[in-house]
Amino acid sequence: MAETSSRMLALLSLLQSRRDWPGQVLAERLDVTTRTVRRDVDRLRTLGYAISATKGPDGGYRLAAGAELPPLLFDDEQAVAIAVALQSMPSAGVDLDEAAERALATVRQVMPSRVRHRLDGLRFTDAGTAARVDPHVLEAVSAAARERRVLRFDDTRDGRPPRRVEPHAVVAKQGRWYLVAWCLDKTDWRIFRLDRLVPKQPLGARFDPRPLPTGDARTFLAARSKGADDGHAWPCYAELLLDLPAADVVPWLGDGELEAVSDARCRVRVGSWSWAGLVSWVLRFDAPFTVLGPPELRDALAGFAARITAASSARHEADADARE
Repeated sequence: MAETSSRMLALLSLLQSRRDWPGQVLAERLDVTTRTVRRDVDRLRTLGYAISATKGPDGGYRLAAGAELPPLLFDDEQAVAIAVALQSMPSAGVDLDEAAERALATVRQVMPSRVRHRLDGLRFTDAGTAARVDPHVLEAVSAAARERRVLRFDDTRDGRPPRRVEPHAVVAKQGRWYLVAWCLDKTDWRIFRLDRLVPKQPLGARFDPRPLPTGDARTFLAARSKGADDGHAWPCYAELLLDLPAADVVPWLGDGELEAVSDARCRVRVGSWSWAGLVSWVLRFDAPFTVLGPPELRDALAGFAARITAASSARHEADADARE
């Protein structure tokens, strides 16, 4: 009986993972016959799961929406994934911490003891992010983007009249939520943080979506955050040889590239808003380095060195004057 129950749980998990499953493929995934799959599908139907079937040599199964919600069944890995996701809610940047705690408690109560032990062993504290988004704001902005309707909102940082935008996408990045939209007032693309928005109702007229400059919202956000037109390009780049083991550099690499030249040396390519940003990045390691390129970085280093030397000389002259 236990083997049958485990197999049915695995079958349900597969049916939930995609829209259609050929019967033969399900049989191969579960290592049983197609006849056994048919019997297990019938058992799931008696539990209230609406599973439709198509006949023929390529027939298969589809999990449809039922009239009533049957008991929720999760395999062990799904349960662990839910626990991690719910406990990570603070880092998601949406103000749903209390709801996530209650949801985790509810899920834990209906889990078998072996799974509860795994959930309890995964308890951790998520420091989260300071910028929290009201879930009602997230729902309203997401609805406007989904329905392609003009959105009006106030910006909490100023007292200007409400903005009017055509919302194209909502993007989450590093604990912050952003709206990528065409601003009707500025006639240009803009990015807005959801934690600073107060949407107004009702939504406006429908609009036809415009093509994003970089093709998709995630790449567009990455490009704007780098001050570039291409999501994969920074305005300034550096290629360096660092006299450090690769393991010491990786935590600070970000979206840069690294190649271990030896156990004590590595080659890196990193980007930044400015040459000053690149210089400060490499100086943080307090280790010898060699500039491989580009020439603009070498020129910038020479300029910084001259300013530092001048500042040091001025300090020495001031100290000498003070002693006289």
